[in-house]
Amino acid sequence: MDGTLTQNDLSHVVEADKAHVWHHLLQHKALETSDPRIIVEGKGMRVWDQHGREFIDAVSGAVWTVNVGYGRRSIVDAMSEQLMKLNYFAGSAGSVPGALFAEKLIDKMPGMSRVYYTNSGSEANEKAFKMVRQIAHKRYGGRKHKILFRERDYHGGTIGAMSAGGQLERNLQYGPFAPGFVMVPHCLEYRAADQGWGDLSGEAYGERAANAIEEVILREGPDTVGALCLEPVTAGGGVIVPPVGYWQRVQEICRRYDILLHIDEVVCGVGRTGTHWFGYQHYGIEPDFVTMAKGVASGYAAIACCVTNERVFDLFKDDPSDPLNHFRDISTFGGCTAGPAAALENMRIIEDENLLENCTAMGDYMYESLGALADKHAVVGEVRGKGLFLGVELVADRDTKTPVSEALVGATVAGCAAEGVIIGASNRSCPGLNNVLCLAPALISTRDDIDQIVDAVDKSLGKVFG
Repeated sequence: MDGTLTQNDLSHVVEADKAHVWHHLLQHKALETSDPRIIVEGKGMRVWDQHGREFIDAVSGAVWTVNVGYGRRSIVDAMSEQLMKLNYFAGSAGSVPGALFAEKLIDKMPGMSRVYYTNSGSEANEKAFKMVRQIAHKRYGGRKHKILFRERDYHGGTIGAMSAGGQLERNLQYGPFAPGFVMVPHCLEYRAADQGWGDLSGEAYGERAANAIEEVILREGPDTVGALCLEPVTAGGGVIVPPVGYWQRVQEICRRYDILLHIDEVVCGVGRTGTHWFGYQHYGIEPDFVTMAKGVASGYAAIACCVTNERVFDLFKDDPSDPLNHFRDISTFGGCTAGPAAALENMRIIEDENLLENCTAMGDYMYESLGALADKHAVVGEVRGKGLFLGVELVADRDTKTPVSEALVGATVAGCAAEGVIIGASNRSCPGLNNVLCLAPALISTRDDIDQIVDAVDKSLGKVFG
């Protein structure tokens, strides 16, 4: 940003926003007496608002999306070139970038084979749910139709996706929801006592949390359960990393009862957790569905994918004489070519700049730096996460683990903004448990960036909690 913009330069933009834009996740009453924040420009790790104020973006576009940072000319050029050739054709036909990105993506996902293009994470999850339901009718007389989801997980904002929403406060006032979705317990060891498993830790807790899924399956009837949908690391529900032993047991359970395993990588996918391209790959599991969105093109274009293995794909072409046999679905904007064009270049950048390795190294450094804050601030109950995907749970008392109020968490976020750093937090998601600071800076982060982010959190915690 060249610093020449002033508030007056954008006064009309601000007024137009106030008069006509319905913002996401925002109570607009406050904007009757104040102005909205307008993000004007971004470069690398930083963004500027309408006042010319600079911020370090420690949540990659506020919702874990801009993995390779702002201002990537090569992505813009790839999109521009493709748009001039062909901007769109419905997904009933193919496109050059669609085929090439699918090939490159599948190369990163051993065991998976097919890519169904959509335009959002919610929609990608809806496609998987529809496939599960159609398989139930094709093979099980409609009986094996139930879809299990986990407490504190989130899978999208449509009514169907919210039916699989484990963030109960987020679902309030939006029901009734679709039938056939059943919740299983969370796997946050820090809150084991709330589940009655406070005497367990480590692998013993992980296996117990996974066994709780089996208990739900047996209660519902294995012949009625078609799929289990889980985030590899729970995102907005508190940045929850499953404990040792959990995922291996989950895989065993799914295989025992012939249940399809759906991994929601909308947040974790495409490098966010470091080392691997996808979060599930840390655990050696073999999913049937993998859905992804946010980081697929780092927000430069709207693109999401529902990826399946060949076993699932084959179920939709086994009887070509049946007019109902194929997957009778379309995603209009899944036919946009800018998405896969941007995704190809996004993936090249991650490879050429070794951003998976950087994410791992900087994630470890950030984890240690945030953990050190516990020595200064008694309010820091636990730091957890994987790669550059971290959470800090704030508690009023470390012994009782009583959560601090959402208002105090909000004040901490505001305090960081005052220091020039934008962070996130769990909010209005899990009743009484909206007490986790969320940090997910871009994969290009340096030690200096991390130091500035952690310093802002340190100062804000000191101001809010003393």
